Amino acid sequence: MKDTKLCKHCKTEIPKRAKVCPNCRKKQSGFMKWILVVLLALIVISALSGSGENEEKEQPISTEVSDGKKENEKKEDNVPSEYKSALKKAENYSDTMHMSKAGIYNQLTSEYGEKFAAEAAQYAMDNLEVDWKENALKSAESYSDTMNMSKRGIYDQLISEQGEKFTEEEAQYAIDNLKADYNKNALKKAESYQEMNMSPSAIYDQLISEYGEKFTKEEAQYAVDNLK
Repeated sequence: MKDTKLCKHCKTEIPKRAKVCPNCRKKQSGFMKWILVVLLALIVISALSGSGENEEKEQPISTEVSDGKKENEKKEDNVPSEYKSALKKAENYSDTMHMSKAGIYNQLTSEYGEKFAAEAAQYAMDNLEVDWKENALKSAESYSDTMNMSKRGIYDQLISEQGEKFTEEEAQYAIDNLKADYNKNALKKAESYQEMNMSPSAIYDQLISEYGEKFTKEEAQYAVDNLK
């Protein structure tokens, strides 16, 4: 087997394993450079091709999302203006007055309230996103802070048909999570009765009465004992 080769540049015979020609001093590895260039070119073309395929696959998804938005917009356009107004009113009653579901519906349809049609009011209730338990808690806090009511008094007011119309479950949640000092509330009530020139005994009876304030005997006694 021949142990020599021709130089790629000066064509003189040189050792087969020589990387540099002893005669012209030029490297013999030019061919490998071309191989590397071709390989790099193929890698770039493959990457670009894959990117294009991904874009084509993703395109239908964005189109579906766009179509979904258009469908929702069309649905909203088909909703009567009265229905939209009823929903806005319902949101306002919930956000500012923390009313119950039944309370809001009755207010929307009442002849002495908003006078919406039953269908419009029902649309509002079906599309109103509210945590009714939290509304019940907010109402309970208001009764405790502004009217100094007892635990029983607040609960009964929350579920009353003449009151807030919350469900028993919603009202119980409110009572369980209400941070109130009922001794202090009883004392505040006692002081208001004292200003009406009622006797301590009469005040005590009014505080514990089922037709009055509905405080416990302990709370009522605390109130009477701390009157000035």
